[in-house]
Amino acid sequence: MSPARTRIAAAQPAIVPLDSIKGRGSATAMAHRFERHEREQYDDGWGSLDQAATEEHLPPATQIIEEQAKSILSRNQSPDISFDYSINPYRGCEHGCIYCFARPTHSYLNLSPGLDFETRIVAKMNAAERLRDTLAGARYEPRSLVIGTATDAYQPVERKLGLTRRVIEVLAEAQHPFSVVTKSSGIERDLDLIAPMAAQGLVSIYLSVTTLDNDLSRILEPRAAAPARRLRTIQALAQAGVPVGVSVSPIIPFINEPELERILEAAAEAGASSAFSIPVRLPWEVNPLFQDWLQRHFPDRAERVMARIRDMRGGKDNDARFGTRMTGEGLWADLLRARLRRAAAKHGLRTERRPVQLALFAPPRKASAQGSLF
Repeated sequence: MSPARTRIAAAQPAIVPLDSIKGRGSATAMAHRFERHEREQYDDGWGSLDQAATEEHLPPATQIIEEQAKSILSRNQSPDISFDYSINPYRGCEHGCIYCFARPTHSYLNLSPGLDFETRIVAKMNAAERLRDTLAGARYEPRSLVIGTATDAYQPVERKLGLTRRVIEVLAEAQHPFSVVTKSSGIERDLDLIAPMAAQGLVSIYLSVTTLDNDLSRILEPRAAAPARRLRTIQALAQAGVPVGVSVSPIIPFINEPELERILEAAAEAGASSAFSIPVRLPWEVNPLFQDWLQRHFPDRAERVMARIRDMRGGKDNDARFGTRMTGEGLWADLLRARLRRAAAKHGLRTERRPVQLALFAPPRKASAQGSLF
């Protein structure tokens, strides 16, 4: 990792406070790994650094960047992920989860994986049209598909733009199966589309519940729905006949790990029928961002947390190898899996994925460039 990664991104103000920013997971607009230039704070002799340290810094506002996507389906190339295609109507995520493994994707946009990832959200305005074109193509074959793998498809901006809803409308027309992973109660809005498809075996939903502690949730994933609200969403989906599971991911040693069994119990009581969990991953810029977060919020246990993560990652902060990156390895990773299986069995939760129903797929009508005249 180059030194530039821990510097302040050129696109941001020259001085960024290292204290936590209310409503944001990251405290810095750290430079991405492709940054060519470094920026350092410099005292010009007029006491500017001391003055800046005492000034009130306004929280960064969220910006929406509209984009016309060339394609919308991403093909999975990893053998340790159980789906074939993914759809991400947005890039970046306002939820601000400090641990999000997708943060480094903002580097490809020449944006910071820190504050930019959670404040500069790219909206793929033509997502539904691109999906329709793809599904209507003569060569397309239906496969398992997940909405929201590198973003939360129901993050706050979805209430205004409705890109995810339009994507689901196309999938409903084509009777194409899909899954969603989300932390948002916003998915309840689309029950009119999701419930009828669920009745045909075409939908499964997973709510990510990482903690039941409101105080921890506020700093871990500051703009996501509160834990109790997510449990009510599980209940609403289950009552509507939608298969709903709980994702206790990521598991962070000594942070949310002690809650694993209690989260599964609460999710089962709310109506969840399945569960899975993934140990925390720290790829690329996520590593320094996460360690900075640990030092800000849990300085007393930061070293112990990182030591246990390394125990599961072959002595490294992160292990990107296929086969182990989603599960970890070693005694502690084995213990986590055993705890999950034992607690899931106790509460009647499946730990295997549901089979995907592909037989009902019918290509949607093709979009007309000029629209219909009648």
